[in-house]
Amino acid sequence: MQFGIFTVGDVTTDPTNGSTPTEYERIKNILTIALKAEEVGLDVFALGEHHNPPFVPSSPTTMLGYIAAKTTTLQLSTSTTLITTNDPVKIAEDYAMLQHVADGRVDLMMGRGNTGPVYPWFGKDIREGIPLAIENYALLHRLWTEDFVDWSGQFRTPLQGFQSTPRPLDGVAPFVWHGSIRSPEIAEQAAYYGDGFFANNIFWPKEHYMRLVGYYRQRFEHYGHGSADQAIVGLGGQAFMATKSQDAVKQFRPYFDNAPVYGHGPSMEDFSEQTPLTVGSPQQVIDKYAAMRDHYGDYQRQLFLMDHAGLPLKTVLEQLDILGEQVVPVLRKELAVNRPAHVPEAPTHESLVAASMVKAADVKAKAVQL
Repeated sequence: MQFGIFTVGDVTTDPTNGSTPTEYERIKNILTIALKAEEVGLDVFALGEHHNPPFVPSSPTTMLGYIAAKTTTLQLSTSTTLITTNDPVKIAEDYAMLQHVADGRVDLMMGRGNTGPVYPWFGKDIREGIPLAIENYALLHRLWTEDFVDWSGQFRTPLQGFQSTPRPLDGVAPFVWHGSIRSPEIAEQAAYYGDGFFANNIFWPKEHYMRLVGYYRQRFEHYGHGSADQAIVGLGGQAFMATKSQDAVKQFRPYFDNAPVYGHGPSMEDFSEQTPLTVGSPQQVIDKYAAMRDHYGDYQRQLFLMDHAGLPLKTVLEQLDILGEQVVPVLRKELAVNRPAHVPEAPTHESLVAASMVKAADVKAKAVQL
């Protein structure tokens, strides 16, 4: 199972001292955090894509390319890539290039984003969000799996004999997760292609996401990709830790109360009771996340949001030390107990290449028999 962190790249004032990082400082801090993730033994670093303040990651492949050059094992991902407002041709080429630069350590999460005004900025209509996501990914999938593509659709100009470049590394496209917090259409899309489904379950009660993940698993099996419990699922998470739980609560409360996303809403205690947010000791985090598979089944990827709400870099790095040294090693062991052998691990470039070779060999063998 993979463990990692994701960032939305917000530039937020620290409510404890009133200081606000510059865009330059926040970008550099994100790069430092990514390198720290590998240092403490995490598997994945995922970067958001935004085109409006207070967020800075408008060019994920630029930042991930830098991180790729500075790391050796870290899987690089997105959280999310805007499939609705980006041209599928540009996504195909940008992420295939990143795949080559990173020696295959790349996957990406497709999403519609949570900022309504971004649609007209890129010439799109938010009312077409779901159809855009479905059509654009259909084209992207073909660009990565077919050498030459003829295409005609509703939302972009036609293509005739088009080949995106570079081609995917080793002839295998980056693995795709489809991210959603509320849309069964996106769960259906992930199931149809046999892709992963990432439920960023950090805002609403688990019952909502349990239905969404359950639906994806059911449809994954329906489309013949394997049994429902073999579907590829990722989950979000949030934590703030201290040796003594009361210290964690005291330290994090001003950040929670003033966070742009959920500040001035439900209390931290209510939010923690209903969502994965855990503010307390490392053991409390272990207990809460070890129970996730009771709700969602065995899954493949767990990502934590750690660097938001104005938390200073020093604090985030300290949190990553705790996560990597005290929490993740225990969760790896606990979530491996009684995990069925037929439940797959999270796909990697190496596993996808191996699977493609097996598939090619099967096709050849059948051709010989005919």
